[in-house]
Amino acid sequence: MSLVKYEIFSKAAEVNSFTKTAEKLGLTQSAVSHAITSLEKEFNFPLFIRNNSAIKLTQNGMNLLVTIREILYYNDILKQEVNAINGLNKGTVKVGVFSSISTKWIPFIMKEMEKKYPNIEIKLIEGNYAEIEKWLLDNEVDCGFINNSTSSLRSFDIVKLKTEPLLCVVSEQSPLHNNKHLSVEDIETTPFIMPTYQCFDDIQLFFKENNIKPNIRFENMNENSIFSMVENNLGISILPEMIIPKGLNSIKVIPLELEQTRTIGLAIRTPISPAVKKFSEVTENWVKKLSYS
Repeated sequence: MSLVKYEIFSKAAEVNSFTKTAEKLGLTQSAVSHAITSLEKEFNFPLFIRNNSAIKLTQNGMNLLVTIREILYYNDILKQEVNAINGLNKGTVKVGVFSSISTKWIPFIMKEMEKKYPNIEIKLIEGNYAEIEKWLLDNEVDCGFINNSTSSLRSFDIVKLKTEPLLCVVSEQSPLHNNKHLSVEDIETTPFIMPTYQCFDDIQLFFKENNIKPNIRFENMNENSIFSMVENNLGISILPEMIIPKGLNSIKVIPLELEQTRTIGLAIRTPISPAVKKFSEVTENWVKKLSYS
């Protein structure tokens, strides 16, 4: 069976469109449709439900998707190992990232990768912790940044990168702004702005472990909006240190009385491809330098 058909099937399952699949892979739409139809004849059952221009995986298609992506992954490893034997560092690395990693780390890691391994292509997919873990389990990414504290991944190599504190942000207008620490009572009695996307799990874990019942006044997905609301003294919030911008005079950062941290790691599919290994090494070395600076 042709691996090209597998690649077309995998991409179609990702984008849910034969037209978009053709655009992404540089093929004609008829070539994509023919490849899928050919696979369905070989397997003797439909892989997609067709509804005008939209497509959706059948249950049988879903069952095969992870295995087919596994086959493509091993084929990519084989190509990379052959290139490595011939003295070439070539390959593609698909990386799951969350927003603070995208803005604070990735530009510098990408710069190091381009300098050392210009023939390794990095593809980034941004999501939250849960989405990245699903992509790893579904073989959609080769590695992904995760929170070790909340992760349920067990069958992956995990490279521990950095442990950082969760901190409280309050307005300079808040009566709490001179506090040395933020107490449980402060969290329970002061209007609280709950982040609902990237660091939701971190904060929920902190509340659960310490039996804290916050006085939630607002819920917000956007970190910039949260900082704006805090600046205007509409409430306080708790965020990982990396997310909090430096130099905001209208916001005061206060440690929590009950210390809480998150540990950022890089989860890697096994077996590890040569290109992914290079990305992991560059990432780990860059974070170590960051810790010492």
